[in-house]
This record gives sequence, C-alpha cells and structure tokens, in this order.
Amino acid sequence: MVVEIIINSNVKDLNKIFDYNVPTNLEEDIKIGRRVFVPFGRMKSLQEGFIIGIKEKSDYEIKDIASIQKEDYIEEEKINLAKLMARKYFCNISDCIKLMLPPGTTTKNIENRIKDKSARFIYLLKTEDEINEDIENKVIKSEKQKRILKFLIDNEEVSSVDLETFTNTTSANIKTLEQKGYIEIIEKAVERNPFTNKNIKPTSNLELTDEQKKAFDEINNNIKNNKFGEFLIFGVTGAGKTEVYLQLIGEVLKKDKTSIMLVPEISLTPQMVDRFIARFGEEKIAVLHSKLSVGERYDQWKKIETGNVKIVIGARSAIFAPVKDLGLIIIDEEHDSSYKSDKNPRYNSKEIARYLAKQKNIPLVLGSATPDIISYFNAINNKTNLICLTKRANNSSLPTVEIIDLKEELVNGNRSMLSNKLYTAIEENLKVKKQTILFLNRRGYSTFVMCRDCGYTVKCNKCNVSMTYHVEQNRLKCHYCGYERRNVTICPECNSKNIRYFGTGTEKLEAEIHKIFPNASTIRMDVDTVTKKNSHEMILNKFRDENIDILVGTQMVVKGHHFPNVTLVGVIAADSSLFMDDYKSNERTFQILTQVAGRAGREGNNGNVIIQTYNPDNFAIECSKLQNYKMFYDEEIKFRKLLKYPPFCDIIKIEINDINKNQIVSTATQIYDNLVKQNENNIMEIYKPMPAPIDKIKNRYRWRIIIRCRFSNTIIDKVNDSIIDIKGVNTRITVDVNPNSMI
Repeated sequence: MVVEIIINSNVKDLNKIFDYNVPTNLEEDIKIGRRVFVPFGRMKSLQEGFIIGIKEKSDYEIKDIASIQKEDYIEEEKINLAKLMARKYFCNISDCIKLMLPPGTTTKNIENRIKDKSARFIYLLKTEDEINEDIENKVIKSEKQKRILKFLIDNEEVSSVDLETFTNTTSANIKTLEQKGYIEIIEKAVERNPFTNKNIKPTSNLELTDEQKKAFDEINNNIKNNKFGEFLIFGVTGAGKTEVYLQLIGEVLKKDKTSIMLVPEISLTPQMVDRFIARFGEEKIAVLHSKLSVGERYDQWKKIETGNVKIVIGARSAIFAPVKDLGLIIIDEEHDSSYKSDKNPRYNSKEIARYLAKQKNIPLVLGSATPDIISYFNAINNKTNLICLTKRANNSSLPTVEIIDLKEELVNGNRSMLSNKLYTAIEENLKVKKQTILFLNRRGYSTFVMCRDCGYTVKCNKCNVSMTYHVEQNRLKCHYCGYERRNVTICPECNSKNIRYFGTGTEKLEAEIHKIFPNASTIRMDVDTVTKKNSHEMILNKFRDENIDILVGTQMVVKGHHFPNVTLVGVIAADSSLFMDDYKSNERTFQILTQVAGRAGREGNNGNVIIQTYNPDNFAIECSKLQNYKMFYDEEIKFRKLLKYPPFCDIIKIEINDINKNQIVSTATQIYDNLVKQNENNIMEIYKPMPAPIDKIKNRYRWRIIIRCRFSNTIIDKVNDSIIDIKGVNTRITVDVNPNSMI
C-alpha cells in the first residue's frame, strides 16, 4: 500500500504530493486525513505530513512512513476542501489543513491534556518576523526551541503545561527561551470552561413581527426540505435579526442537526453567547475565538467533534469546526472585513460557508444593516434571496442624525475635540442619567509627534510610519509592528525642545472628557484596554451593569451591541477612513457610521447621533445621515462600474516583500514580466510593480502588483505559473484575491 503525503510546511517548494510506502503493521491504521511522521530528504528529524490519497503502487523508489497519529484526523471531505482552498487562495495545502485540526495539535505530542488549575502562562516578547529571521540566520538552532516559538506565534496565550504537551518539549527548553529574551512567563489561574461564572436567566421565543415572520418562514422552508439557498437579511439596526437567527436555529435543533453562527468581532461573541445560552442552555453551545486559551479552544473543539453540542458560535475560523450533521450556517454582520483573513491562507469565510452549504444542501444566511456591496449586488440580481426588515422590532424609531462641519467650529474659535452641539448633548444626557458612546477609530493619545522648528517626525525604526504617543505609559508605539521607545522630548535632528503632539486618539479623547466633565464616569475600549483575557466582556458588562456615563472606543464599540440606556452617540472624526488609498473607503465609512448610529435609541428612547466631519458634503456621510443604504448603493455601484471595481471585476494583489531593497525591485519586475508573457489573450489588466503605500513594515520593503480580471481557473494557472519559479533567500510573495485593503 502507498500513501500520498503533503508535508506540513509553509515552504512553497514543498507544496507537492510525495509517495510513501506503508509498512504492513501500519496498514490497518491508514486513513485519508490522518497525520503521519516520515523521513524527508536529508533532514535528521522526522517531518509531519498528512495523508491525502491512497493507492496500490508508486512509480518511484519510496521510503516507509515512520508512524501514524491516530487521534485528530481530518475527514476526507475536509481534505478536498483544503485542496480547493490552496488552489484558490494561492497557498500550501498544509496551511489549509491546519485550519481544520484541533487547536494546538499541529505538533508532535498530543497524548496528555491539562486539568483545571493555576498555571504558568507563556507570552512572546519578540515579533513573528524577528523570530523567523533568527531561525533563518541560525541564531536559534534547537528544533525544540523552534517548535515552541512557532507554536506561540499561532497561539496568543498558552500555559507552560499546554506548551510542553503540544510541542513535545520540556520546561528546560522554555526556561532557555526565557533567558534568551524570547518569552516571558506569568503565573495565573487556568479556566478551561469559557462559560464559567455566567449566570443567565432563561428566555423563550419572542413574538415575531410580520417582517420577521416572513423572513423566518422563507428560510425555514429550506431547512425543512434539506435544500441549499443563500439568503441576505437586509435589516435596519435593531430590526431583530438575532431573534430570527435564534428561532431558525431552534428549528434546526428539532431535526437534531447542528448550526454554525459566525460573528465578526471577539467583542461581539460574549453578548451573542449570552443570548444563545439564555435561549438554548449552556450544554448545547460551543464557542471558538482567539481570546480563549489554547486549552479552552481544544476542549470546545472536542465537544463539537464528538457531537455533544449543537450550536457553534465564533469568529471566522469557526467555519472549519468539525460539526456533525450541519443544518444551518449564519453569518452575522456579513459586511465586516474580519471575515476575510489577512494572513495565509487568505480565505474568505463567506466563500467557505457557501461551499459547505452547497455540499450539505442547507441554507446559508447572511445578515447586515449595511450589506457588503457585492452581497447586495448579488441579491438584487437574483443570485441571492433578498429579505428586507425595514422596521425596528420593538417599534422604536431610528435615531436622528446630525452632521457637524468642523471647519465652521474652527471659524467660531472652537478647537476642542467636541463641537458645541456634541458638548451640549453630552451635558444633557448626563443630567437625565442616559448613556453616551463616543466613537473615534484611532487609539493612543497623539497620532504623530513632530518638532515645530525643523519638521522632524518620529518614525518607527522598522516601518515607514509615524509612531503614536501613548500618554499612560509615556511611550511611543508603532501600530504596525509593535515596536516601542521612550517618548521624545528633545529633537534628535536640531536639539530643539519645541516638540508638539498632533492628531488625536481614544486615550486623548478620554482625557479631554475627564477635564470637561469631571463628574462623569467613563470607560475606554480599544486594543490597549482589551489585552487581558475576557477584558472585552468585562468592559461591556461594566458599561451596561454599572450604568457608566460615557463609553469611549474604536470600532469595537459600534458593531451589534445592544445597550438599552444609550441615547447619544458621538462620532468624533468621521473622515479617518475616507481618503485612504482604497476603493472601499467610501463603503467602509458609510458602514461604520450607520452601524455606530444604530447603537442609539434601541429600547423606545429617542436616539440622537452627532457626526463631526470636515467633509459634510461627502456622499457616504450624507447617506449615513439619512441612514439610507439604497441611496448609497445606487451611487457607489455607478462609481464601481465606471472604474471597473468589484463586483464588475476581481482584483488580485501580488505583494512582494524583502529585507533587500534592490532584490525586491528585481523580483517584482521578474514577476511582472512573467505575467505579461502569460497574458497573450489580454484577459488580465496588469499594472506595473510599484512600492506599496506603506513601503516598509517590520524592516521589510514592500512592493505590489495589481491585476484586474475575471477570476477563474485560467487566471489561477497564469498567476501560479508567473510566481512558481521565483526564489530568494529572504523574498516573500503573497497573492490576495479581492483584498480587504489595497495598502
């Protein structure tokens, strides 16, 4: 017996099938999807691989496989999905297979599991690129130390016991890495149950409105008949989409089938989980997202795999959960960019969900108040079933929205972060004990630091971007690579002390609120305040349960949250996403402004939204004031058609990065020349290679080639043929189809 093996490696040259002989004593354990360990090339240690095919004989002289890992194999249909993904998303098959394995089990030893107790937790002190460079330059030679570091790159929070178990290493290996400055060890409690300390009152089905009932009936018809259908629930904020989801899942449960519910943000997961536990009970639900410890994620995965739970809630990777008898997939806030991965494999979870729904003959439900332009285009062109919810479920009205021109505020002498109108509205809200959300999509205190005498701007040593000042730590931080340094008080160029701080972030906004409203209670939610485990949930619960007056935050605060006492939302700077080098900038601006407006007045109270901007005439801002998606879509789709942007074409971004500035130009030119040769029928519109808008991140120079085309198997072949032979010691090439960002 011969097996076809894919080696578990991100090296492009190893994205091939290798034949291995199966010794007689291992034949009965052979199964497609199982992990094996094999001798490979001149490597001294055995290499991990996955069985993706079985046949009688090989045309080559082949080696024997050494051992088989019986646990945690992948079903054959998932192997087929991994093959399709690798081709479509230009990555290695093993990268896709790893998405389908239990968390933490991509390394050698998975024999022992961890019991609940206090434990030492391990955290990285160096970045992924720094670690990879040290491995490439043989600064780190130990295979066990390499395994530990690679595992920590993939898992944010790992106990030392988990780490030793999942990497087949010892505490001595971990201690050595601590001494070398790669990791830190912190003692803390272990909780393997993500629902610990939840005390939630049960709820029952609510009476559906006429619109909700129509939506429910239409989708439920497909559930009853085991029929594929894609549905877009386009409902205003507060229209009761979640209640429709809950009742549909209830119907799937009656058939003893499983549902997957995807949400875009970790911050949304606790609130969604609470509603589901209240309706269905804790024992039926599993949750998967990156803020769970690796042990928690492993346990949740195993509950799903054994069929002990019937509802899976999680972020995009939950679409790969090993569910039994899948009956329904729901993607909430389907417009959100987080459903598209920004690292290899660069998959779109909506596309994976569509594939699975078709395979299983089940409905796929997308929901949003501000659908993705492509989703809505497909719906009105009858590729998707469109369901509209035009009214809020509890008869509350949509909030009133007012646009404030900040240019006029400056003319009138107001240079503060709050317009006079917003100041007055907050003051009134405080008097009547109502809550306020202030949204600013930039964290930190000041977005850049500059010398007023010579114009010197403090930039990151590793990235070609300005550093952001964080006043609480008195540190400058790079938001791209994480590099930090002490604050600058004397200009290194001219020795001037005339250093000034420009731009504003959430930290500065919170400080200003404290000055203006000293008696108001505030809480802040951004990347800097949610670093601890469960911090998302703690902040949101504190804001709701303790009736905190003002919540200051980035886009974490705007998506899907339901706070009954919030009647005022203030958008401090609506222009932050408008003028980026990206065709999606208007769409993102409209979506985020409409979503944040939807947080106000959700429980019968009149809601008020104040949007501050320097561009009040921008059509995305005008449409968000009217909360009129159709008006925005009609204008935006004309722009997309005129300039040949999606959905009228597909965009492929080929990014080349390298530590050598000269090498990257040579590589980019070679790829471009290859593409031009492949384009004999002019089926691609290929743009010459250029530096990326941010041309250096983490000490690596970045160039890009943009292609417009109609994506197809032919295009996949041509792009692959153009990059397949490109080699460089430090060259990295990534291909992204319809990327989230052009930057």
